[in-house]
Amino acid sequence: QEQLVESGGGLVRPGGSLRLSCAASGIDFPMNVLTWYRQAPGKQRELVAAIAREGSTNYADSVKGRFTISRDNAKNTVYLQMNNLKPEDTAVYYCNALNRRSLWGQGTQVTVSS
Repeated sequence: QEQLVESGGGLVRPGGSLRLSCAASGIDFPMNVLTWYRQAPGKQRELVAAIAREGSTNYADSVKGRFTISRDNAKNTVYLQMNNLKPEDTAVYYCNALNRRSLWGQGTQVTVSS
């Protein structure tokens, strides 16, 4: 069964860090473009960071220099390292795997608050 499972969310103070993980199963992981999206209350889902099959990356302007996306094809896992977190980073973060179809995880909540 094709599945993505996110983990690593939580409550963190402004300026803190979190690392999100997204573990895949049932898919040909290396062949997928992997993307982290987020959706804040009352807002549309937005792209945060993406990593291509060969490892090239792309980031939203709002997270450049603070977030890093990486993938470990041996572990079928994609990561999002988030540093210097801000209250406006508060959202549910979703993992997406794109190959011939688009597969979504269930999301993990990130809350940045003092």
